[in-house]
Amino acid sequence: MRVLIVFLALGLVMACKTKSEYDLVKEKELASGKVVEDLFLDIKFGMGREDFFALCGKHNQNKVLINGDHYLQVQYIPRMPSGKSVEMNFFPDFEEDKLFFMPIEFSYNDWFPGNEDFSNDILMADVVDLLESWYGEGFFEVANKDKSISAMVKIDGNRLIRVFKKNINTVRVEILDLRVKDITEMTKKVEDAS
Repeated sequence: MRVLIVFLALGLVMACKTKSEYDLVKEKELASGKVVEDLFLDIKFGMGREDFFALCGKHNQNKVLINGDHYLQVQYIPRMPSGKSVEMNFFPDFEEDKLFFMPIEFSYNDWFPGNEDFSNDILMADVVDLLESWYGEGFFEVANKDKSISAMVKIDGNRLIRVFKKNINTVRVEILDLRVKDITEMTKKVEDAS
């Protein structure tokens, strides 16, 4: 009987474990049934590879997008809230020929070591401001216990947006369709590739 009571108590403690703000928001948004497919420049989740390339070709003809010299092959020059010049490079991942993940990297054109006006802290704030102008407010910080690793996150239904400092001069944005995969699967994919 004592063993049963100990197991029940342990189960109760595990069931009452507090969830993070991220977990609570994610559960609420996924449970809402809201489906958000819009990304930017008419690019959407679920878009086929051919449709993506056709749209990029159209934007290229209109001089909105160019082929970048970055491993994320498409380059866009958005108008940043700060007015500073930035390059935005992106290229999506497809699952069963449907776009489900959009990695994006931002860097200031005028960055150089030691110039605090173009630091990744300033860039991070600028990118979050840009994304709020595109997707609305609601970004919140997610961090490990000692706050040595952090990201700004927004979840709208199935669309997860995660923003973090990649290195000294780059901010990375990852937009994921949670109906297809969870961010932990994408993080593991990046770690496995290293």
